[in-house]
Amino acid sequence: MSLAHTIVMTFLISMVPVLELRGAIPIGVAGGLPPLAAMLIAIAGNLAPVPFLLVFTRRVFNWLKTKGRIRRLVERLEQRAAKKSQLVMDYAWLGLCILVAIPLPGTGAWTGALVAAVMNMRLKRAMPAIALGVVIAGFIVTCLTYGVTHLLG
Repeated sequence: MSLAHTIVMTFLISMVPVLELRGAIPIGVAGGLPPLAAMLIAIAGNLAPVPFLLVFTRRVFNWLKTKGRIRRLVERLEQRAAKKSQLVMDYAWLGLCILVAIPLPGTGAWTGALVAAVMNMRLKRAMPAIALGVVIAGFIVTCLTYGVTHLLG
């Protein structure tokens, strides 16, 4: 596999929900990228879809609310977010950052963007929290990947 191919694969895999940079960094390193390069490429790829998710999720929810059974699910999600009130919004930035920073399935930039959309967080408030969380997750995954490769290699 060429270096260019590894770079593109690392970037694209980091954009995929669930895998995100948790899967992209080890693949990039296994493909021959230095850990720091794999981390930076994966962070960029993981953040690429976030603005679109933040802007369009609310519109998709509104469209889904016109679709029978799905409408009830979307309305329940919105009601749960609304019940959290101002107290949750006061801590939402930090909570969103931590949610994204934990490098486990069910967390990450995609989940963070969906949570921010449900909570009606604006792009300019949500994006920095998600970006910082992605950087933290990238650092954790890179450290784990580096440690494992040196233990095994």
